[in-house]
Amino acid sequence: MFRLPSNIKVYLAVGITDMRKSINGLSVLVSEQMELPVFSGHLFVFCNRKKNIIKVLYWDRNGFCLWHKRREKDCFKWPESRKEIMAISKQELSWLIDGINIYQAHKPLKYSAIF
Repeated sequence: MFRLPSNIKVYLAVGITDMRKSINGLSVLVSEQMELPVFSGHLFVFCNRKKNIIKVLYWDRNGFCLWHKRREKDCFKWPESRKEIMAISKQELSWLIDGINIYQAHKPLKYSAIF
């Protein structure tokens, strides 16, 4: 996709988003509905009803960028949650864009004891 700084956060708008919205409409959703800092440089990810389009909005130093991907076959494994906003890792975003279910992908395990 693109190279991301280590301090970048990724936020999903978990529900369905009207993909007719572009930079202006999506930035208003981020600041007013999601109540997140739209000029932070963090990534804000949106998906349509059919789950075949993803848009990623972010601020890059002197302007907004909008990344758009449409799957021609199949759909994205968009997560479902009771929350309106979901924070995910950059690795999970990569999996999501590749069509992998982020809940079923291999995640690192952390143990505090052997037995």
